[in-house]
Amino acid sequence: MTIREVVSKKDRKEFLSLPIKLYKDYPKWIRPLDKDIEWVFDPERNKSFRTGECTRWILLSEKGETIGRVAAFFDKKISLKGNDQPTGGLGLFECINDQAAAFLLFDQGKQWLQDKGMEAMDGPVNFGSRDRWWGLLVEGFEISPSYQCNYNPPFYKDFFEAYGFQAYFYQLTFGREIDGPLDERMSRKAKLIAHDPDYRFDYVRKREWHNLADRIREVYNKAWANRGEIPEMSTLQAKLIVSQMRPIMDEKLIWFGYYKNEPIAFLLALPEVNQIFKYVNGKLDLIGKLKFLWYSWQLRNRKAFGVLFGVVPAHHGKGVDGAIIEAFRQLVQLRYRKYVEFELNWIADFNIKMIRVCEQINSTVVKRHCTFRKLFDETKPFKRFPIKP
Repeated sequence: MTIREVVSKKDRKEFLSLPIKLYKDYPKWIRPLDKDIEWVFDPERNKSFRTGECTRWILLSEKGETIGRVAAFFDKKISLKGNDQPTGGLGLFECINDQAAAFLLFDQGKQWLQDKGMEAMDGPVNFGSRDRWWGLLVEGFEISPSYQCNYNPPFYKDFFEAYGFQAYFYQLTFGREIDGPLDERMSRKAKLIAHDPDYRFDYVRKREWHNLADRIREVYNKAWANRGEIPEMSTLQAKLIVSQMRPIMDEKLIWFGYYKNEPIAFLLALPEVNQIFKYVNGKLDLIGKLKFLWYSWQLRNRKAFGVLFGVVPAHHGKGVDGAIIEAFRQLVQLRYRKYVEFELNWIADFNIKMIRVCEQINSTVVKRHCTFRKLFDETKPFKRFPIKP
């Protein structure tokens, strides 16, 4: 077996097409869009290249057939943030059911990262935003993947663990039907501030989307930034997130909470477009776009999924989470009857408060992804991401 760095157009094609062969017996798998995978490796579009590096390889059999792929990357801006050692990443891993082949790919990523000064690697993760291609699926194989979320065979877990990766944290996906009540605790929360005129909760009309990035950035940085490894969101990153969501956004799924007209909470959801992208076979060319429009018109997408949810710390414990969810429920459940399923993905197992919120909307864990970490010096003690109440 030989490993070859992806440089040529032919190699890029092999990198993109390998999963088609690997997943032919996995009916729930949905082929990612080629353009979304290529975005990761495009320095013009992926701003992580400003402070980091990324490369990728394919693995060839003795007969010259592509049997595996992997990418490795690091970002100097965050490699030490919240870590005891410089930590890079491994991602977009795919391989036949052969441990020796998988280990060759892992070795390649490890060696490249060591040469760049890294002392550990997380995987499978993304070179960029955490909401994409992050974590190995370990539970929920019977459910199709959401847009830009990893789906993989169960045996990949054996590869990672046998190589010495250990669970750093888990990402939970909670799901429920749109119809049905909230838990009594959530309803009580909503009532806490129902009559406080300083609070209001509403969806963001299209005419207001021009300042959506600023609102997202303001709440995100107050709610999450500087907690552990989570970096602050820049203005550029916020604008990029909105520009990428904009083509599929439904205004009635984009909600904010305000206190004296200042944004203090958000609940951002999107139509789960993988329910439609599964018909385009990875290609969003002219034919793919026509298929997308046709199946959208046929209302083939009946699932919405939560992208971001957060409340700034100054308003914790005041019922804001319950109030914004109740306002959202009143619209999508009682008046705007477009969706029948709802998922909240990327709920980290260390985010106890958010897990409680998910339980209080009567949702249950339907998928579980694992972010693994491999320390290159195995004599050092392994520390998982801390769980805080």
